[in-house]
Amino acid sequence: MKQEIINRFTSYVKVDTQSDSSSETTPSTEGQWTLANILVEELKEIGMKEVTVDENGYVMATLPPNTEKDVPVIGFLAHVDTATDFTGKNVNPQIVENYDGDTIILNKDLHIELSPSDFPSLQDYKGHTLITTDGTTLLGADNKAGIAEIMTAMKYLIEHPEIKHGKIRVAFTPDEEIGRGPHKFDVEAFGAKYAYTMDGGPLGELEYESFNAASAKIRILGKNIHPGSAKNKMVNSAKIAMELQSKLPADEAPEHTEGYEGFYHLIGLKGDVEKTEMYYIIRDHDKELFQKRKDTIQGIVDELREKYGQDKVQIEMKDTYYNMKEKIEPVKEIVDLASQAMKKLGIEPNIKPIRGGTDGSQLSFMGLPTPNIFTGGENYHGRHEYISVDNMVKATQVIIELVQLFEQEA
Repeated sequence: MKQEIINRFTSYVKVDTQSDSSSETTPSTEGQWTLANILVEELKEIGMKEVTVDENGYVMATLPPNTEKDVPVIGFLAHVDTATDFTGKNVNPQIVENYDGDTIILNKDLHIELSPSDFPSLQDYKGHTLITTDGTTLLGADNKAGIAEIMTAMKYLIEHPEIKHGKIRVAFTPDEEIGRGPHKFDVEAFGAKYAYTMDGGPLGELEYESFNAASAKIRILGKNIHPGSAKNKMVNSAKIAMELQSKLPADEAPEHTEGYEGFYHLIGLKGDVEKTEMYYIIRDHDKELFQKRKDTIQGIVDELREKYGQDKVQIEMKDTYYNMKEKIEPVKEIVDLASQAMKKLGIEPNIKPIRGGTDGSQLSFMGLPTPNIFTGGENYHGRHEYISVDNMVKATQVIIELVQLFEQEA
């Protein structure tokens, strides 16, 4: 199983599947189509049934039941795209056998290292087989590790018919990293009662709470006058933008928050005297606090409109996803079964809120309750990303154990 996972994963990460928020197509990039088509052929090769890919790049397949019991249909999902934060082109994965706990040289020529002094969690992986980057790209474990684990688990179940399970559906989706993953996902066609995204991080992660999320695009219009004669005439949009940011609580930003603490995050700012654009994301696990954050942003905008003119500050604010806890808690047994599966394998579940969102955030509100399970990776979205193959094997085993528990509970 270990070598199979390595082979699958390293082949997937070599396909450039970074999504593109500026694209209006689905998938947003051609590379996602490339990997989707590869996965379709692999699903057929291992013996999956009802293998399809629709016009939007959503891959689905079925593992038929091998039990007479009335078992709920469950699904496993992973996304094919990788993050936009750092390049995913020409990924060159490096395999570190029996990691000794010392600094890993990612790229000798560029003096790029993966050091326990910078990343203390590396010490947890002594003796593991690790897969790293070569220091010039991200790795793509988010979420190609999930794809490899699901594919390997399905092949194992097909090859071991003595393991009883109900009907299982799998799906590989596009554009999760730009928030569009479930937008064109056909829940009815998928046909599962419950699902799990294999999209978490280190060993044991099990998540069923996410942020409530919104975005705010703010456009500020100024008036540029020659500075020598600008008195009482110039309106500097860049300074208004600075004023707006200064009115937000400085300690309620990502770099100062953790756990259940929400934040305002200015992720983009560009402009000059004449025009400035700001892009915020707003996050909070609590629904009432989430609304208060949006009200705060709107209130500051209204205040600046009064001060500089109603047409000078424009805002477009919209919700992007909600806390999936609201939809999963009524069926908490699906979280409990995942926890039980981990414990049977000697894995201590680490149940914690996601400080972000997964496809499950939106899918849960579309009628498909979908918690999130670990894949084994660390330091996602950058050059220091790595993953433990040993823990990828364990994630695969969790899938296998979980489908058995559903059958046994039926």
